[in-house]
Amino acid sequence: MGLNTELLRSSFNLVVEREPAITARFYGIFFDRYPQVVPMFSRNTPEKQQEMLTGALVAVLDHLEDAPWLASTLRTLGRRHEGYGVTAEMYDWVGECLLAAMAEVAGDDWSAEVEQAWVDAYGAIVSLTLND
Repeated sequence: MGLNTELLRSSFNLVVEREPAITARFYGIFFDRYPQVVPMFSRNTPEKQQEMLTGALVAVLDHLEDAPWLASTLRTLGRRHEGYGVTAEMYDWVGECLLAAMAEVAGDDWSAEVEQAWVDAYGAIVSLTLND
């Protein structure tokens, strides 16, 4: 994948250290910017949804060097989300809001290099998620 795994992990750890509830901040930004998605999240409590996203982020970061695991897991996740009505456009919204939440928490430690590492990683994740 050619990703800067060290930078991805260190920046994620920094963000989580500063704001353990980073996924709560993400959903706040996401629902504020894209209120039309709110009804799609009615099957789980906000806490459960945050827990699932945190778990997914940690799992992906733990497996960045394991291309077969990433491909299999992300394709399965993509098919599941397609069944929930998630469209390709919505992945862009999620990426935008996730990076916004992380940048907000990281503050001055969020550099152009960190931003690019996350843009690259998120693009790779989405391409695997949408690739049947």
